[in-house]
Amino acid sequence: MKIALASDHAAFELKAELAAWLAEQGHEVADLGTNSADSVDYPDYGYKLAEHVAAGNSERGIALCGSGIGISIAANRHPAIRCALVSEPVSAGFSRTHNDANVIALGARLIGIEMAKACVTAFLTAPFAGDRHVRRVEKLSQLPQDA
Repeated sequence: MKIALASDHAAFELKAELAAWLAEQGHEVADLGTNSADSVDYPDYGYKLAEHVAAGNSERGIALCGSGIGISIAANRHPAIRCALVSEPVSAGFSRTHNDANVIALGARLIGIEMAKACVTAFLTAPFAGDRHVRRVEKLSQLPQDA
C-alpha cells in the first residue's frame, strides 16, 4: 500500500520510526516532512498531507504532531479527507470500518512507538464496512443540511 506521512517538529522522530517500520512491512512510503526538530507550523504539513492523499498519490495518510489535534484539524479542512485522531487500536479500526477514514492522526507526545504501530496496523487492516455507513460517510464531504 502507498502510505504518506507528515509531521511537525514535535513528531518527526516518531514519523521516522513509523516510516522505516512501514517500509520494512513492504509498504511504499512517502515522507512529506518535516525532517528535523526545527520548529515548523503543523498546519503546513497537515495541508500538504491532505492534498497528497486527496490527489490519489497515496492510499492512506498518517499525520503526526505533538498532540495530534492540530494536524488533524488541518487535514480535515480538505473536503476529501476523513482524518481521525486516534490513541489506541480500537478507535483506529473503527475509523476505517465506520468512517472510511483515509488519514489518521497520532500525538507523538501522548503515545509511544508500540502503541503507534498498533494504531497504524488497525488502520491499515480494517476494511470499510460499507452498508449503512456509506450514506453517513458521503455526508462528511458535504455542507450540512437542516437536520
